[in-house]
Amino acid sequence: MSVPAAPAPAPASTSTPASASASASESTGTSPTRFALWLILALVLVADALDMIDSTVTNIAAPTIEHDIGGGESLIKWLGSSYALAMGVLLVIGGRLGDKFGQRRLFLIGMTGFTLASAVCGLSPDPALMIVARVVQGAFGALLIPQGMAIMTKTFPRDMLRKAFSLFGPLLGLATVGGPILAGFIIDADVAGLSWRPIFLINILLGTVGTFVAARMLPRSDRDASVTVDGTGAVLLALTMFGLLFGLIEGSGSGWGVVPVGSLIAGAVFFVLFARRQKSAANPLIKPSLLRNRGFTSGLVVGLLYFAVTSGLVYVMSLFMQQALHASPGDTALGLLPLTIGIIISAGAGMVLIKRLGRTLVLVGMLITLAGGGWLLALVLTQGTDLTLWTLTPAVLLTGMGMGACFGTIFDIALGGIDPDEAGSASGSLSAVQLLAAGIGSATVTTVYFHSGAPAHAMTVSLVTVLAVTAACLPALRLLPRHAPAQEHEAA
Repeated sequence: MSVPAAPAPAPASTSTPASASASASESTGTSPTRFALWLILALVLVADALDMIDSTVTNIAAPTIEHDIGGGESLIKWLGSSYALAMGVLLVIGGRLGDKFGQRRLFLIGMTGFTLASAVCGLSPDPALMIVARVVQGAFGALLIPQGMAIMTKTFPRDMLRKAFSLFGPLLGLATVGGPILAGFIIDADVAGLSWRPIFLINILLGTVGTFVAARMLPRSDRDASVTVDGTGAVLLALTMFGLLFGLIEGSGSGWGVVPVGSLIAGAVFFVLFARRQKSAANPLIKPSLLRNRGFTSGLVVGLLYFAVTSGLVYVMSLFMQQALHASPGDTALGLLPLTIGIIISAGAGMVLIKRLGRTLVLVGMLITLAGGGWLLALVLTQGTDLTLWTLTPAVLLTGMGMGACFGTIFDIALGGIDPDEAGSASGSLSAVQLLAAGIGSATVTTVYFHSGAPAHAMTVSLVTVLAVTAACLPALRLLPRHAPAQEHEAA
């Protein structure tokens, strides 16, 4: 669960909003009216909100879904990981596909596919179909999300573009907060006896309306046949992540036999092949020069580790509240609300403080995370399953404040030492890593939770794991650039 950072133009775009707007007008023959522009903004916000909501609803709904259709611990681990894995891998090439085939076409394909996949999720009778549907949902989401930002950048005049971008953080933050809460209340309400299913089925209505509006309102965009997409690199990255995730989940759940160990080895081999591909490809997914940049790679590694364990922590906190403290899905959503409030508060403050503190703000955020996590650990150690949600509230809020201070700044700081022509590749890579980290974290931390005995002990081991990984990140912070790009520019 994270609050989106301020949007940036699509990675593959090189034109300014003003010039791109002019080119868009030439290709369509007419300039959109002010009303049409606001409608396009609303459409893009709905698409991004659908992604944010569907990436977090399973944090609350997983135990109820598993109880209904079976699948055991594996289903709970893969519900979030499968979506994040598909989204993270394909998001790297989603923007380039839009440049190659046209953003409007990819937006319509993404919205239609996301809607149909949501319907399959909501109607799934068994775990296998559910996981497949979540993968497809994440894949179409990865095609959908980059196009809206590119369309706005090409179509909106400069003054409106600034106003539009200023709305993204608060509104998508609200979607992040509201998604799990809405999921909890929908499950408790048991609408028409459908239990958890409406949390996905509601996307049919939203997606259908969104597709209709997009078909009518989105400006037609030019295709660029010269744009190349490194499909081989994307496949190798997908195989890498699947091999590693499958090996971790199966090994911890079924024992470290031939299949999970072989899967981990295969994942490592595919990663080596992916790294070699980035050096030889004409248009690599990640520019080799970025991987030689110490500040960027440090931010990449720190971000991967920190986002993984904190995403996993949110998941196991939901499981602990429902399975050990016997809270309903609605009560669990409210129990996690302080975490999200803390994230939003500190992320907002970080937008101001990052100019003054630079990478020190990341250090402060991690120290607050350690304090909040340590407080949670002390409560679990002393009170176990006798805890109440109210007792947890202050520690949950503090933990969220630490997470928010890091979520909004780690990757901003990591971009501080790159060249301008590397910005697109770097930004896309970091966004994908954040999503992949969510998949890795929800899989591995829940694995630790499920295989650590009684609920109180399992939560203790999970918290110790999160605290240990967070503490291990601290020495690497001094390798990050001192400031984010805008601050370095201003300083100059």
